[in-house]
Amino acid sequence: MSRTTRRHPIARTLALALLCTAAVVGPVAAAPAENPDAAVVARIVDEGLNRSEVMRTASDLMDGIGPRLTNSENVRKAQAWAMDRVKGYGLSNVHLEPFYFGLGWNLDSVSASLTAPRHLPLTAIPVAWSPPTDGVITAPVVIAPMTREEHFAAWKGKLKGKIVLVSKPGETSESKEGTFQRLSDKEIGELDHYDAPSFDPLTKPRWLKAMAFEEKLSDFLKAEGAVAVVTRAYRDGKLVSGEGYHYAPGHTLRLPTLQMAQEDYRRLVRLAAGGKAPELSLSINARYDDKTLESNNLVFEIPGTDPRAGFVMAGAHFDSWIAGDGASDNGAGSVAVIEAARLIQKLGLKPKRTIRFVLWTGEEQGELGSLAYVDQHFAARPVDAALGGMDKEEAWNRAFPIKVKPEYAAMKAYFNIDNGSGRLRGLYDEGNVGVSSLLSEWLAPFKPMGAGAVVSSRTHGTDHEKFQAVGLPGYQFVQDPLDYESRVHHSTLDTVDHMRGEDMRQMSVVLAGVLWQAANGDRELPRQPLPTQPTATDPFKVADPDQ
Repeated sequence: MSRTTRRHPIARTLALALLCTAAVVGPVAAAPAENPDAAVVARIVDEGLNRSEVMRTASDLMDGIGPRLTNSENVRKAQAWAMDRVKGYGLSNVHLEPFYFGLGWNLDSVSASLTAPRHLPLTAIPVAWSPPTDGVITAPVVIAPMTREEHFAAWKGKLKGKIVLVSKPGETSESKEGTFQRLSDKEIGELDHYDAPSFDPLTKPRWLKAMAFEEKLSDFLKAEGAVAVVTRAYRDGKLVSGEGYHYAPGHTLRLPTLQMAQEDYRRLVRLAAGGKAPELSLSINARYDDKTLESNNLVFEIPGTDPRAGFVMAGAHFDSWIAGDGASDNGAGSVAVIEAARLIQKLGLKPKRTIRFVLWTGEEQGELGSLAYVDQHFAARPVDAALGGMDKEEAWNRAFPIKVKPEYAAMKAYFNIDNGSGRLRGLYDEGNVGVSSLLSEWLAPFKPMGAGAVVSSRTHGTDHEKFQAVGLPGYQFVQDPLDYESRVHHSTLDTVDHMRGEDMRQMSVVLAGVLWQAANGDRELPRQPLPTQPTATDPFKVADPDQ
């Protein structure tokens, strides 16, 4: 197709939007009578595509500050930066809201090298919230995969002075599919299915069991005199993440623990199998911080003109892991939220309802920031105050009855972005069929940009879930995957290089436009009933002692 006949979808959308603006100011402007927000949406499109600041904001945050582990020095530095940025845009009520989290942890440097039978730098990263080394550790490795407590007995008396490799070596995990993906219309259509709710009171999540085992394994290895622990990364391609969940005081891992790239890990396994155990030198310079056990959510607003009309919200999680710069997960959503706020504020728009923006922390450790915010502002669930971390999240998800708070009725809609930096393609309606028509109406101006779909399936693992859990209208956008799940998510590659400016501009414009319509329209999203205690989906299931 020649360049003269091919027009980019966003260019076509901008042309349509500007035509809409021209119609509004012309002598026979019939369209605004049907959609009074059309002119405003056109202005948002124009500002957001022609004078965007989103990629500059992304570079300032990710290149300039970097990863933002919850309750670390860096996440606090990033929050101070973001507060200055949105205050500079003229946003209102800019403040931090604290919630209990756990220990801070800061990584200054790490090195890992093979020293025998040859010298070779290795790709590895500390598991977050694991202890530092006391200087450089040089020791032989022992290959001792352990996945259950019953495995401990075979290694008693054999680990003193050793660096213990505790993962199974596995096999190379190259994907047979492409690493980069745009969603086709067919694939989006396949998301449009109803997911029936399921409740199983007998089975604990596997990740809770895995966390409990990791703590027992660490205690065992410490008692046996091991000097460090190495685990295998879960993806190949020299990608590491450093994910760790033992941040509660008194429950941190007992030994310096590294996650090593698959290729380097299996090299050590092969060397050990061939004869003399290889030798490693490790150095981890990390610092615990217990000056405060609280983390913070960052909140800012555009005030509404009608205090009785309530408010709408948009959010993304600001925290990240440590291997990359936290760009796609979830710096992308965070800077899109900041840019959407800038667009509405820059244009001098005055919505009927207040628009409240929140940048969460603690999402990577169990959506703890959004859980705390929902619990403080909207609806409380009866949870043992002694519980913390992911144990608290699991208990909160199952706790009844739910006690509604005064702000509950005033919260009209929440929109979340957290699936990488791919362009928005629509919204998940979370099985609430009553909201589909209004969500479709709000997305209609952005259909030429590819963001017109409303699908009925549920999506999991991000902050809108805490709103849905108490019956509030919280929704996550459908996004093009790009290379998010295949290699960027939580990995060394999570940098601004894997964000695309065209997608980020579209994301910011769609979010701002949907927010404006939700904040200024006469219609509100219908709510689902307040959740009550469910019965077991399978009333005849018997507890499995092995689960």
